[in-house]
Amino acid sequence: MIHTAVLKKEVLQYLDPKSNENFVDCTIGEGGYAEDILEKTGPNGKLLGIDLDPHQISASQWLYTRFKERIILVNDSYSNLTEIIKRKEFSSVNGILLDLGMSSAQLVRAQKGFSFQLDQGLDMRYNDEINYLTAEKIVNEWPQEKIEEVLKNYGEEKFAKRIAKKIVEHRKLGRIKTTFQLIKIIKEATPSSYWRRKIHYATKTFQALRIAVNDELENLQRVLPQAISVLAPAGRLAVISFHSLEDRIVKRTLIEYAKKGNIKILTKKPITASREEREKNPRSRSAKLRVALKI
Repeated sequence: MIHTAVLKKEVLQYLDPKSNENFVDCTIGEGGYAEDILEKTGPNGKLLGIDLDPHQISASQWLYTRFKERIILVNDSYSNLTEIIKRKEFSSVNGILLDLGMSSAQLVRAQKGFSFQLDQGLDMRYNDEINYLTAEKIVNEWPQEKIEEVLKNYGEEKFAKRIAKKIVEHRKLGRIKTTFQLIKIIKEATPSSYWRRKIHYATKTFQALRIAVNDELENLQRVLPQAISVLAPAGRLAVISFHSLEDRIVKRTLIEYAKKGNIKILTKKPITASREEREKNPRSRSAKLRVALKI
């Protein structure tokens, strides 16, 4: 499955990479944006690509073949942005990109359990080596109230209480180990009208568990101030979010720093995908791009 970078034209337009400028792609993935940025920043511009998922770092190795020493790849969390830049002696950052979405490869990877369309183990970790918490641990070991809180706060799931209660009932009969087991439980806990919506009835629960396992919202809150801080004057920060929780954090943070006079917000309203892109790539429908300029 080939991953298609969303809002690519708009990202490049706003980041406006020029010859010999340096950029950071905090979620390098398979290099969809990085390739275009590096093409525009030759002959000496560099790109620092970060990804918490080691498989994504492997998937972007092909960039070395084309751009050699101009690309630097780091398997780490973007929440450590300042430390990574210091460690790699990566100076004069002209632009930073954060694409907060998951790639197609991540969704189908064996035994990660990110997708409710495949029967896999309930893992949901981006990086097994630095994270002990799994979705299986949450649904089988956390108290009902805590599970309900996760589903409500991270998934905005209106049936959070009913789903959490049903999860606890089922785990008394045996450990919940797979995605299909969990989907069956969610279906039992929700009314039939909920099953017939456009969005799959398990979407919000799976989103909530993934966010909790990987500390996603907290990491986003950590990285944004760092990104603004490390940017050179006139440098640009572009963030693509895919659900309201992320977008709220990005919007609130940018407004806060704009009021302090640190940045100028370039997107009064978030940029969304064109009709043509939405038809070609359904994943782009929920994408929102916000951009700021360092003053």
